[in-house]
Amino acid sequence: MKKSVTVSVDSEKLSALEMYLGQKNMKLSEELEKFAEQLYQKYVPSNVREFIELTASKKPSRRTKLTASVESENQSEQ
Repeated sequence: MKKSVTVSVDSEKLSALEMYLGQKNMKLSEELEKFAEQLYQKYVPSNVREFIELTASKKPSRRTKLTASVESENQSEQ
């Protein structure tokens, strides 16, 4: 699951940043995501990152569970 983060930036600085990133065919949101990943790699201990990766790969998505339960309900109704 992804969450959003709100950051306050001076509007003139933000406009300039978006303009110059656009000239390089880059998007601010993508650059911020890359930077957030760098911060994560730098400050979260590797054993914690490994644990998060393991638990994320073992959990079926909520959408999968919901779809499976709806399908089983539909089969039981027939």
